Amino acid sequence: MADESTQTTESLVTRTPTITSAEIVAHLVPPRQFDGASLENYRPDPAYPSQAEAVEAVRSFAAAPAPTRRLFTRRNAARPLPGLYLDGGFGVGKTHLLAALWHRTDGTKYFGTFIEYTALVGAVGYQGAITQLSGAALICIDEFELDDPGDTMIMTRLLGELADGGSRMAATSNTPPNALGEGRFAASDFLREIQALSGRFRTLRIDGTDYRRREVEAHAVVADDLSAAVAAATGPVSADEFDAVIEHLATVHPSKYVKLIDGLDTVVLRNVGPLHDQTQALRFVAFVDRLYDAQVAVRASGIPLDEVFGADMLAGGYRKKYLRAMSRLVALTLL
Repeated sequence: MADESTQTTESLVTRTPTITSAEIVAHLVPPRQFDGASLENYRPDPAYPSQAEAVEAVRSFAAAPAPTRRLFTRRNAARPLPGLYLDGGFGVGKTHLLAALWHRTDGTKYFGTFIEYTALVGAVGYQGAITQLSGAALICIDEFELDDPGDTMIMTRLLGELADGGSRMAATSNTPPNALGEGRFAASDFLREIQALSGRFRTLRIDGTDYRRREVEAHAVVADDLSAAVAAATGPVSADEFDAVIEHLATVHPSKYVKLIDGLDTVVLRNVGPLHDQTQALRFVAFVDRLYDAQVAVRASGIPLDEVFGADMLAGGYRKKYLRAMSRLVALTLL
């Protein structure tokens, strides 16, 4: 078996990526694992009828006539709402349905996570983002974040202007799956936070269990032999100490994480340990999101990656983000 030290590997900590506003916009498409997402290949879990209902709701939304400015006047209030919000736990297929809607929509359209849209505003300014996105038939926002009031206000204003111009909107957001009754409040939280936009969204609850954990209920996989993991990779590999990567993430703006992992097939993290600083933990969450979008496999030694967030973090205000990252880390270690 080949030794890891003899393999040609890269290092994330030597990468200092740059990204332009044009590149940010170019990335506003569904992640590659959803290239073929459709309503036809979404497989509703028969144990949760809301999943099949969601398919039909998205189908109807896609077929509805495009809104106009007059849609938002009182006399036109009976027309179909220009916004759709998919509320549910992790791994119930919300992103699949959002991508399927994107694929069914003709014309100019954008698909990105909440942080990607806020990164666009940061790169080109608010008016620049309006100019870039105006005229789109559909704006899809995956993982709408409600824990940053400033960013939420910016996105509310941005989407309001785009909706007034005739764009339709669809959004998803995760709710914690394991707290009794907790998930039921997500939709009302969303509508309250987006304030003036709330009347333009139809909210839809999707129940179910995380498909990524249906077969594996334990932890993210810990590699017994990282040398073998490197040798088994079918494309470029990076290999770094976990702590070094965490430190390097602080030097790279989250909008550039997509370029940080560009071209990689596998990321190897040695000696994974717990995170104690919340700022570091949130950067790692953003990094995991980009790994997941790009379907970059992760191989790691040390503690299971889904145990890096301590109990105090999981009990705090960013709990949803950490739970989402844990779910995704389990999936990435199985790729």
